[in-house]
Amino acid sequence: MSVTTQQAIVQTLRERVLSGELAPGERLVELQLAEKLGVSRTPLRLALSVLATEGLVERSAGRGFAVRRFTVTDVLDAIDVRGVLEGLAAKSIAEHGLTDQLAQSLDALLAEGDRLFAQAALSDEDAAHYAELNGRFHALIVDAAGNQALRTALQLNDRIPFVSPATVVFDRDAKERQRQMLAFAHRQHHSIVSALKSGEGARAEALMKEHTNISKESLNLSGKKLHPLMFVA
Repeated sequence: MSVTTQQAIVQTLRERVLSGELAPGERLVELQLAEKLGVSRTPLRLALSVLATEGLVERSAGRGFAVRRFTVTDVLDAIDVRGVLEGLAAKSIAEHGLTDQLAQSLDALLAEGDRLFAQAALSDEDAAHYAELNGRFHALIVDAAGNQALRTALQLNDRIPFVSPATVVFDRDAKERQRQMLAFAHRQHHSIVSALKSGEGARAEALMKEHTNISKESLNLSGKKLHPLMFVA
């Protein structure tokens, strides 16, 4: 199975949790779920493991996984925390200066995103590609800051579902609106890199904080679906 297809399974499972098709607390039976998705159990198990590291599902008392229960407030608060922490990382990099390697890596990601959004529409595979690209962009900035305490705090915070920058929620009923939103997020990536290269610490920090609002807006598009499935365990 290709990486792209593996990412597509992860993305499909995220969408089904968001829509409520996979309900909070529901035990996920691998054989039944694999048949429903038309995939084999091995890549499905790997996809569920990915979602477990994100905090979207959790290992059940017995074998297998169950959909995690969480609240809307949990998600929104964690997104705010991510903005503050990543803003601090961006500020630190801008003030200390980018290495040539970091600048080249960020430029390569920007070019990759430019090619993606040059298309008239995003396919499901493109959506999975963007999520992976976005995760790499944010990881580069966090790692380059060289702050282990910040990195550890983010790893813990990202276990709240839908908070990790590598997690992008797509509503199939609002694909064009979300494509426009993600294209705007990519333009923000350009602005962030520009601030980093210019050594503008305060601007880089502010842009990074503002950037997390895209995550909230993406969830709000699916608000009618989001609220029924998120509740305190």
